[in-house]
Amino acid sequence: MCNETKFIYLKSHPVFCCVDEELLLKLCNKVKVYTVYRGESIDYGTGENAKIYFVVKGKIKITEVNDSGDELIKDIVTDGDFLGDLSLVNNPVAEDYAEALTPNTIICSFFVRDFLDIMKLSPALAVTYALKVGKKLKKMEGKHADLVFLDAKERLIRFIKHWAKSDGSKVDGKIILKNYLTHSDIAGVISTSRQSVNFLLNELRESGVLYYDRKRIELNDSFIWN
Repeated sequence: MCNETKFIYLKSHPVFCCVDEELLLKLCNKVKVYTVYRGESIDYGTGENAKIYFVVKGKIKITEVNDSGDELIKDIVTDGDFLGDLSLVNNPVAEDYAEALTPNTIICSFFVRDFLDIMKLSPALAVTYALKVGKKLKKMEGKHADLVFLDAKERLIRFIKHWAKSDGSKVDGKIILKNYLTHSDIAGVISTSRQSVNFLLNELRESGVLYYDRKRIELNDSFIWN
């Protein structure tokens, strides 16, 4: 891929918005850009080959599987976010794996060692990265609190609200979501069974607060913003 395209992708990403154009041009020699297809996994690498990825376009789920084979979706990473060895110590979480949820997902990757060198050249980038990692940690803390204090229905509603606020489009007084998640995916996010998700979504549909099918979910404003 030509450096001009790499430059455009990096410049559009929130983590690199503070980097001057001269340094961005240098980064184009270090970054690799991939198109990842739905269902395709993303390799974090290990040791000197550990990587960090920046999502330009698309959705990616970060999943951990326990010894029984049950999936816990720890995060859904979207446009403008990042994943991989976030600690930057060449030691990604071994139990995690990443998988694209959408077709033609575009990601930019750096080796961790190169990204550390880049941050030394741009203190503003280092601060921006640290702030965004802190925001991700706060999000994970909130998810943990939901598991402790909310039941499955409340967790589902909270998840759909967050999903709509980050991904929804307002059309004719409703919030429309492209439905790229299966019931099993949603169950993995809110830590319940697929059967419970199916039952709860049907209950919400019958009560009139939402409509869903395989392609989309429609939400009323009063439901999503209250």
